[in-house]
Amino acid sequence: MSSDKIITLVAFGFYMALMIIIGVFYSKKTKNNEDYFLGGRNLGGWTAALSAQASDMSGWLLMGLPGTVYLAGTGEVWIAVGLLIGTILNWYIVSSRLRKYTIVAGNSLTIPSFFENRYRDRRGVIKIVSAIIIAIFFAVYTASAFSSGAKLFATLFGDSIENAYLIGLIIAAAVILVYTLLGGFKAVCTTDFIQGMLMLVAILAVPIVAYAMVEMNGGFNASLQANGVADPANYLNPVVNTDGSAITPVSVISSLAWGLGYFGMPHIIIRFMAIKNEHEVKKSRKIAIIWVILSLAAACFVGVVARAFLTQQLDGATSETAFIRLIQQVFSGNGALIFIGGIFLCGILAAIMSTADSQLLVTSSAISEDIFKGVIKRHAPKDENTEKSALLVGRIAVIVIAVAAFLIALDPNSSIMGLVSDAWAGFGSAFGPVVLLALFWKRSTLSGAVAGMATGTVTVIVWDYLPLVGGDTIYHATGLYSLAVGFVLALVINVVVSLLSKKPSQEIVKEFESIKTTEI
Repeated sequence: MSSDKIITLVAFGFYMALMIIIGVFYSKKTKNNEDYFLGGRNLGGWTAALSAQASDMSGWLLMGLPGTVYLAGTGEVWIAVGLLIGTILNWYIVSSRLRKYTIVAGNSLTIPSFFENRYRDRRGVIKIVSAIIIAIFFAVYTASAFSSGAKLFATLFGDSIENAYLIGLIIAAAVILVYTLLGGFKAVCTTDFIQGMLMLVAILAVPIVAYAMVEMNGGFNASLQANGVADPANYLNPVVNTDGSAITPVSVISSLAWGLGYFGMPHIIIRFMAIKNEHEVKKSRKIAIIWVILSLAAACFVGVVARAFLTQQLDGATSETAFIRLIQQVFSGNGALIFIGGIFLCGILAAIMSTADSQLLVTSSAISEDIFKGVIKRHAPKDENTEKSALLVGRIAVIVIAVAAFLIALDPNSSIMGLVSDAWAGFGSAFGPVVLLALFWKRSTLSGAVAGMATGTVTVIVWDYLPLVGGDTIYHATGLYSLAVGFVLALVINVVVSLLSKKPSQEIVKEFESIKTTEI
């Protein structure tokens, strides 16, 4: 192995060791399920904001999105626009009310338990359905993070280490598992804070330096043409395709629909539940929105700059490594530059780890809090032994989901963007309408919520996976993102079934109305 790669490996080693140390530190502070899953509802504004956004913007932000823009040009930035709109709406509409409502509704520690308490589901049906959906879609979502880590390792060390993709997959899964199992929510949020800062610095600094180098070496448009872009004007125009044809309304709607997913993302909205107080919510909101504007804009810029800067042409399978290769080429030549590049490469690792740990923890909470304590041990005494057993079950669940995600990610040709797209659509359609109606419509009922949840889940599966149109899926036949369809259908079914169901009890209505005046 060359000295350059050894220096990069040292930077990675330092970074991963720091994450594990944080997990060990917080393991001593974790006494019960509220500590493990919500950090005692004591997150400050900065930690909550960067943790929410870092857990949101996974490896796809630094690999999937830049790779898509690299191949297809700025016509792909509409996804970023949709995500920005969704982020803003989520922080302004959902964050404060969800935090209050989950405390008032039986001090709910998870999204499924909030649904159960909100609708007074005595049989636990909605909790079980929610937990199953979380386990299924987070296995896919976590697989995208593991695949990102494996591709990062394989790109960096593939020419020096045999089976680099598999080894990278094992390392990424192992490190994430260790600090998630040890420290729980506080460890995850603290590491996410560090990782969010590192991601932002990396994604802002690298393309700016690379752009300056391109401009000094013949100009940006000339470099694009030299690297296979026939018409730079089309490539840089967000309303046309690279061949000059107009971007279709279906394409724009599909891209903007990504924003709908935020309302149903358990690993993001659970951060709202853990914020210390209303003042910190307002602070977090501003920090998060600024962070996401900068990071999304920079991610799109990375794709464009990489196309002009990299002399090696990347295809569909390798385009998601564009940012990695950009860092390698910009920061090369001497040991100091290579080490700085290694730190920036840790920014990609940070994006990967910050999402995977959050997803594993939410899955753990769904199995431990909602299935084990909520169903299996529903009538057991709420004592120390039950808490310890629940924590153990939660940690076992983390391992099981991680193994499932590992198996899904074993294929080195799996698309990071494709895996994220599937999971995002699933959560957005299943949970998004339920969350919004549970928070803002007092006529919403348990039957409506369950029907809507089932409709959203089934729609995404049918739309994306079943070959119903001449041997092809409906998505490939129409080009319309399943989230746009699933969210609308789930919302309509939820409303219709709720109106046809018995009105909520006065107890539920009174609790709903109390949120307006609640200060927590």
